[in-house]
Amino acid sequence: MDGNLNALTTVFTEFYYWVTVVFMFLIHVGFCMYEVGASRHRNHMHTLMKNIMIIPLVTVTFFFFGWWIYWSFPNFPFFGGLNHEAASANLPWSQNMAPNLSDRITGVFWAAFLLFSWTAASIVSGAVIERIRSSALWVHAVMIGSVFWIIDAAWGWHAEGWMVKYLGYHDAYASGVIHAIAGGYALGVIMVLGPRIGKFAADGTPRDIPPHNPWMLTIGIFLIYSGFWGFYAACNIPAISPEGIGGLLTGETWTATNIYLAPTSLSAITFNFLMSMSGGLMAAYLVSKGDAFWTFSGGLAGIITASAGNDLYHPIQAMLVGAVGVVIVYKLHHWVERTFKLDDAVGAVAVHGYSGVVGLIIAGFLLWGAPSSPYEGFATVNPVGQTLGAVIMFGVLGWLPGYVISRIQAAAGVLRIPVEVELQGLDYAEHHAYEDAKAAIIEADKAALMGSSKVPAE
Repeated sequence: MDGNLNALTTVFTEFYYWVTVVFMFLIHVGFCMYEVGASRHRNHMHTLMKNIMIIPLVTVTFFFFGWWIYWSFPNFPFFGGLNHEAASANLPWSQNMAPNLSDRITGVFWAAFLLFSWTAASIVSGAVIERIRSSALWVHAVMIGSVFWIIDAAWGWHAEGWMVKYLGYHDAYASGVIHAIAGGYALGVIMVLGPRIGKFAADGTPRDIPPHNPWMLTIGIFLIYSGFWGFYAACNIPAISPEGIGGLLTGETWTATNIYLAPTSLSAITFNFLMSMSGGLMAAYLVSKGDAFWTFSGGLAGIITASAGNDLYHPIQAMLVGAVGVVIVYKLHHWVERTFKLDDAVGAVAVHGYSGVVGLIIAGFLLWGAPSSPYEGFATVNPVGQTLGAVIMFGVLGWLPGYVISRIQAAAGVLRIPVEVELQGLDYAEHHAYEDAKAAIIEADKAALMGSSKVPAE
């Protein structure tokens, strides 16, 4: 670091990303609580275990090859080869990928992307509760978390990504880059996995399977909101000088930028985060006629719908986009459920996938003609680019691999648990020691109680 100003900027950036990563960890606390609240008692330990193990599996695979994919793939394979120069600095044996006092940024920047990877995997996890094998989910977690979502990040989020450059794709806070792809992937899995026993009546009418613990579910979704707010901050570069990106910014004032290096501020995105959340909550309350769980999830769907353009929208636009998106998503979810008999246990496909797609398409019209990047020669934002982007994120990189991998797992007999295990509960099948210990303690308590009843009262 040459000079006190550069040193201060570097240390501030390091601290900034570290704080956002800690905030984003709350998303995963929230996912655990939400899924346990939504699942039935006999599946709680299994639900927690599959969520917890996503963390080390995706972390290790993201270290070894996920991060390399991001730096290698911005133009690969359609508009160029692998970017070996950028990728070599992010190989697992590179000096940047280890304690290095001359590089204080790579570790925290890698961690911010890693938390996005966990999120993509956890979104899929919620849709498949109570009937998927843990091992099957973990394969999907690695594929969505360390392969497919990071390819879409390289194409649609990297400042040199071909979708940004040639399609004018704009997705500042990840309507498509995380949420549409994860929702599409979850749809591919549940199409093969099938519904939970009892989800549909004999005539095909869907039944609601009530959450085990509404309180836990509600606290979980508010933790997801809190982490999502940190996620918004993590999508920004906190302080950069005009010279830092080749003089493409004018003036002498240092600024924060979005991920495409266009100027923004935490103040601006805070307005839009809260307004889109509020629009989603109010619209969900009205369209669901006061259904509590759709209302809670509606705030999340509102934010996700507005996220593609929340760096450029006026706050009132953000509120309206969030509200309109939720109405579309709610109607679409119930139509798909009734028509195709698909069981999305927590509404993950709707809240993340459909919201992401709708948000990308709306942004194409509202931001039509806006620059996708400050770099000269890039396509401007347009409806065609955004719609193609939605198809690529939801369909090509999300639904297709989720469906194909699930088909392979189903053919090998390793996707779904047996019927008797589903009826008994996964906790009995996969956590014998825990269940045996509980049974032993209950028996000991009963024996002690019977013994005490023989003691005469004083």
